Amino acid sequence: MRSKKIFDIITLFFSLSYLAIFLLFLFEFAINSQLTWKMYGFQFIIGTRWDPNKNIFGALPFIYGTIVTSALSLALSFPIGIGTAIFLSEVIDQRISELLTEVIELIAGIPSVVIGLWGIFYLVPFVKNFLEPMLSCLSFIPLFSSQGVSGLSVMSAILVLSFMITPFIAVTTKSALDSVPEDLKEAMYSLGAHKYEVITYVSLPYIKKAIVSGTMLAFGRAFGETMAVTMVIGNMPTIALSLFSPGYTIPAVIANELTEAIAQLHISSLIFLALILEIMSITTIFVERLIIRKW
Repeated sequence: MRSKKIFDIITLFFSLSYLAIFLLFLFEFAINSQLTWKMYGFQFIIGTRWDPNKNIFGALPFIYGTIVTSALSLALSFPIGIGTAIFLSEVIDQRISELLTEVIELIAGIPSVVIGLWGIFYLVPFVKNFLEPMLSCLSFIPLFSSQGVSGLSVMSAILVLSFMITPFIAVTTKSALDSVPEDLKEAMYSLGAHKYEVITYVSLPYIKKAIVSGTMLAFGRAFGETMAVTMVIGNMPTIALSLFSPGYTIPAVIANELTEAIAQLHISSLIFLALILEIMSITTIFVERLIIRKW
């Protein structure tokens, strides 16, 4: 009994310590970004111009780029990840499934800088020479209006992020599908249900919480990805509807400018961007919790 109390106290201490570190983390960000808030206020968030040489700072292009690249990459990778998980868990032979699952897990562990190099040398030319001309027939739609010159664009960043986060969705969903009780599936089969009906009406509803958690985990990875996106997005603080135009994200601008920032206002603005990114990430976690509680 005494050892149990000691164990509870130790685990409580570590839990509270982690929470304290996180709150201190946010506090330091808030303190060190005060100069920007005093200078610009809410105008910093909605400002569209970023010119450190003239001490003009507006965060909206970076917020826009972060949200667009993360959301569209998630929209692209979600069906691919779910479909891959269903194929590995419910369709293919188990031995082959285990082999392919290990390959997918290895892909998830590839360093982002390596994926960025792949993006520069292979994906960016693909977007420039193939994807953009192929979608030129849809140029009347603002999203696909042709504006790219070098291939460094929001579209390249979306494809890179999709490649990076799809394994997270696939692996977590596949693990959840493997945990579905066989009795439930056998009961459906005994009633004459086909495989796709068992998957649709038994397996997927049973693991919907795991799907939400895995998807939000992937979304958080997309939010914070730095090197791979920095290498392919073009790094221009502009807001353009076309996915083939260059863009910028919050992690990318912090990585590019923090080491070279000299003016205190410039440093404060970059820290403020980090605080905004953290708030965006926390918001996605709260949304995930709300969805799971509703279910």
